[in-house]
Order: sequence, then structure tokens, then C-alpha cells
Amino acid sequence: MLDGRGRPVEPAALYLKELMARDNSPLTPRSYGMDLLRWFRFLWALGIEWDRATREDARDFMLWMKVADKPKRVHWRHRGRALSKVPPPRSDRPAPGTPNPVTGKPTVGTKYSPATRAHCETVLREFYNFHLDESTGSLLVNPFPLVRGRRLSQLGTQRDGGKKHRSRRTGLYRPTVPQRVPRRIPDEMYTKVFAGLRSHHDRALLAFWVATGARAEELLTVKQDGAVVSEQTVSVIRKGTRDYQDLAATPDAFVWLRLYQESAWKKGVRAQRTPPQNAALGRASSTRMIYTTPDPDPGHGPRSTGGGPAGGCRGSPARTLGRGATEPP
Repeated sequence: MLDGRGRPVEPAALYLKELMARDNSPLTPRSYGMDLLRWFRFLWALGIEWDRATREDARDFMLWMKVADKPKRVHWRHRGRALSKVPPPRSDRPAPGTPNPVTGKPTVGTKYSPATRAHCETVLREFYNFHLDESTGSLLVNPFPLVRGRRLSQLGTQRDGGKKHRSRRTGLYRPTVPQRVPRRIPDEMYTKVFAGLRSHHDRALLAFWVATGARAEELLTVKQDGAVVSEQTVSVIRKGTRDYQDLAATPDAFVWLRLYQESAWKKGVRAQRTPPQNAALGRASSTRMIYTTPDPDPGHGPRSTGGGPAGGCRGSPARTLGRGATEPP
């Protein structure tokens, strides 16, 4: 993290170094660094030192995030080009902040979302807590305090099964984050998207993504020997823990994987030795492709597990292992 003169910001660098030592995800320092950079730019514009910020400054910053527009970023395909050569945004796309007419997912708005503001408040509060513990600079109090009173919940009732909720404290300027609605996509639209893919590689990725409920970045960590046909599972590296986890998948996903492997081997890609327990099942899978290979026809959609109508993976046990974020309607 650099200042306007290109010099490292020492308080932020020390805190990010602490995050890296805690064995967090590699993306955590970058996410925290963006929040710190937003706060330091606010202080630089007002001419305030970071260790002299008060509660009023923190309050004004959170109010600014509530009404300010996000900076417009140039798409990565057009970086380095002159602004006159950057094409205008497509007119057929939904307006910023409006829901997608198919999936219902809201598009990216022009303002900072409540989740972004809540994440920024938490990062800055932890940043000042760290420097208070380290006695860095002339810092005396945290400008992002917690609420004074605890949010005491009632004792266990019949509704919650007699459980007693823990009392908790939250940030004084932390916004309320609305609960997200589960994302959905109609079966016919999913079949249309699947039929529009041009390679077995993309079809296999999409089939595993729907079957396992894993994140897209987690599926990209699957190795060649991570797909076990005998157990119908794939091994991925989870985002939070960075540990390997086996996720259950559907037979159709392995069919598309086998088709992709066959096409890659014909192009000269070296094939890895198949484990003995997977050899017979691999041959059986190749034979089964004659009867179960999905086609663009909606009557034999890519979710089918036996050549029947789409929707065969709705009862997949992957939902108990993965995130289950792609639940069909």
C-alpha cells in the first residue's frame, strides 16, 4: 500500500504483515488493503494524521461511504487504452442496482453496498485495535468503537428450543446488512446456457459447479487425480481453510470430464496413470456415455442422470458437502 508519493504506508504495512502471519487466505490482505486505502485517502484529503483521527472523523467517513459514488474502473480488457478508444457500456444490460430479470441477482450499483460498508468498518476497527495493542504512534482511542450497551437477548424460549443466545457487541457505525436471497436459475435457462458452451472443458466445469455447489475458484484447484470415479467425488481446496475436501458429484459431470479428457489426449496431452480402482469404472463410464450424454434438447438436459428429464441432480448429496448456492427452483 503506497501513498500519493509512492512511499509505503508503514502503519498499514505493519498490519497487513500481521494478517499474513496469521495464515489467512492470500486474498485477505488485498481485501483489507483496499479498505485501508479508502480510509487513508479520506484522511489525506482532510489533512488528518491516521493516529489523530477521532470518532467524528470515523462518523463522517461512514456517512461519506453511504452517499458517495464508487470510482468507475476500466475493464481489464481495455486497460492501457485511451479513454476515447474504450467502447461505451452495452445498452441492453440492466441498470446498475436493478435485479437480473432471470436469476433475480442484483447488479452492481453505483453506491457502496451495506456489505462493503460493514466490511470496511470491521477492518478499520481491527486495524486500530491492533495498533492500540502495539502502542503505535500517538494513538489513544479507537475512532471506530463498539456500542456501549450489549445486545442482550432473551432467555431460551419454546421457539428456539430453550437455547440461550450469547450477548454480543457490534460496531457503533456498522450498517445493517440485509439477508441475501438464494440465487436461482430456471431449468430451461440453465439448459440454454449449457447448450451454448463450445467445449467439453466448459461443460465439465459447469456440470461440476452445479453438482457440488463449490465456488468457481475452488473448482479450478482440482488436480487430475482429484476426480475419483469410484467414489463419484472431486477434491477441491476450500477458500477459507485452504484444506482439501471431497465433494460429491453427479455421474453426468464425470461423463463430461471423460469427454474432455479424451479430446485432450487426442491433442497430445499426456494422460496420467489411472488408479486400478478407477480403471473398470472408467471403461463403464465410457460405455454409458452412449446412453446418457446430454444434448441441447430440453427433454434431455445436462442435469439428467439417466437420460430422463432435467432436474436429476436435485437430490444430490453434494448439497450437504458444498455450499449449495445453486439450488434449482
